Amino acid sequence: MTTVVLAPDSFKGTITAADAAAALAEGWASIEPDAEFVHRPMADGGEGTVAAFAAAVPGAVRMPVSVEGPAGALIDSSWLLLPPTDDAPHGTAVVDLASTSGIELLDELRPWDADTTGFGQAIVAALDHGVSQLVLGIGSSASTDGGTGLLTQLGARFLDASGGPIARGARGLADIASVDLSGLRVAPVVRVLTDVTNPFTGPRGAAEVFGPQKGLRAAADIADVDAALARLADRLGLDATLPGTGAAGGAGGALVAWGAQLAPGAEEVAALIGLADAVAGADVVITGEGSYDGQSGDGKVPSFIAALATGAGARPLLAAGRIAADADTALFAASAALTDLAGSSDAALAEPARWLRAAGAELAKAYVRP
Repeated sequence: MTTVVLAPDSFKGTITAADAAAALAEGWASIEPDAEFVHRPMADGGEGTVAAFAAAVPGAVRMPVSVEGPAGALIDSSWLLLPPTDDAPHGTAVVDLASTSGIELLDELRPWDADTTGFGQAIVAALDHGVSQLVLGIGSSASTDGGTGLLTQLGARFLDASGGPIARGARGLADIASVDLSGLRVAPVVRVLTDVTNPFTGPRGAAEVFGPQKGLRAAADIADVDAALARLADRLGLDATLPGTGAAGGAGGALVAWGAQLAPGAEEVAALIGLADAVAGADVVITGEGSYDGQSGDGKVPSFIAALATGAGARPLLAAGRIAADADTALFAASAALTDLAGSSDAALAEPARWLRAAGAELAKAYVRP
């Protein structure tokens, strides 16, 4: 009998990590009915982070909050209140950027105007509640605002040459003439869960790597935003080469400037859900995400899971919505792409559970019937 640990991330905007794990298990069971399944849905700081903590921590309570989404319109969101502990006598708040300022909240990309204001507002709501600690997930962002939106909500002021506030989003970055941090709220203990290790600026920075995903595609525009981020880092006293500061369009760097500590999101969530113990007794570990590409090996769930499984002597397998040509599939003993199984990206997106079941069956065939 095969013991299969199911540890996928969410498939962004289409299916949750928990539902993806269930579908993969159903597919595997169609080939090997007596297999034993251990469900450990994952997150890495992006979409699904709050859900992962909510499922793993007894007594966690969702706290509703209305915030300005990445396009400026009010949206209903929530943050998670974890029970008091010795280290956090007034509780810990888990706030994720994905549900407040995330790219999935946009009907269309807004590379110049989307910002992190809503994320900052949710953080303020948690601080006003009086929590002792913050855990902030910063994956799946919609903007490249350098974190100016969230820091503004926390009391910072970003001013243009006339002394007025800059425009929101990447649009205002070039106009920053001065930064006033005198009104910035004092940070409690803050851990930032990030799914990438990219620096604030440069060839692997926020603008160059993630800007195009958010609609910032002209080379000249990317260069201008990168230069503006470099000037912002200087005014914030931020080391722009620090790994992880480029996460979420530079929100990682803004939070470091506030006093936060960056932590690898997948590793933190894995510790919370006891993933290492589950993998230690497994024959196979299946992970996955919506798009497995060249960036997936840079701190995201699949690469982390592959290393964990290999180290424990289990066979790592991958199920992804799509597998890009630049992706490193050598980390896995076998892989399956939903777009290939469904025949097109549209078909896979329309019925992700169906094609995840198909992927589970294909991976079982590769393992059970080599």
